[in-house]
Amino acid sequence: MNQTKSIAIQGIKGSFHHAVAEQYFGTASTLEECLSFDVLVEHLLLKNVDVAVMAIENSIAGSIIPNYALIDANNLQIVGEHYLDIQHNLMALPGQNISDITEVHSHPMALLQCKSFFKNHPHIKLVEAKDTAEVAKEISNGNTKGIAAIASKTAAQLFNLNILAESIQTIKHNETRFVIVKRQTEYVTKNINKASLKFELDHKRGSLATILNVLSDCKLNLTKIQSLPKIETPWKYAFFIDVTFNEVSDYEKAKSVVQLMAQNFKVLGAYKNGKL
Repeated sequence: MNQTKSIAIQGIKGSFHHAVAEQYFGTASTLEECLSFDVLVEHLLLKNVDVAVMAIENSIAGSIIPNYALIDANNLQIVGEHYLDIQHNLMALPGQNISDITEVHSHPMALLQCKSFFKNHPHIKLVEAKDTAEVAKEISNGNTKGIAAIASKTAAQLFNLNILAESIQTIKHNETRFVIVKRQTEYVTKNINKASLKFELDHKRGSLATILNVLSDCKLNLTKIQSLPKIETPWKYAFFIDVTFNEVSDYEKAKSVVQLMAQNFKVLGAYKNGKL
């Protein structure tokens, strides 16, 4: 378990980011609750916190692309990762049934991951909100009937809500990958077996395939590739990749070669694989 002083999370206590912070760092840390990832990054850059937890991709909904851009644009460094099993629960004030619910408010990702469940309840209007646990808190504080939240069981317990339906996500094995980010620090080479890299390529046939061959030849395993358009240069893309490796020397060799072949190469972080 990792120890740190203060942690920024997206959302409030009872959110999934809160669960990751406790599992990764323990319960003794100080939390800074942020209702957006922009605010979270701002707290980190202003040195109000030591580290931040950011969701980066989900096994159902895919990549959270704006967070890749935030990490890159603000020169943040990924120093770790954590995978969390996400179980979404429908909750409301006690004494209500699903038939009493007219609206469900939750984070857009949660709504997307539970889309199939609500096809069977067409009378319910889905409303996007900033955070799963924050909605649960607002329902509790306002004693609001007719509105339900999608959140964790911890949120239901914290805010005294009744769970109307458990595990309502479309795919029951629903996992989110979170990254642990800091302000840019010294380069780490100890206890690492995974890295996140970013680079750009010319619009030439086979340019990406050549890079991927280099990774393979250097015994690196590509676990993720994500392209992001460069807003200032239409139809040109930056590539974000995750690679795993057994030997740091293999990673160092691949990094030196790719750095020569690609443009605007950047190491977003080198860290321990959270899946091992």
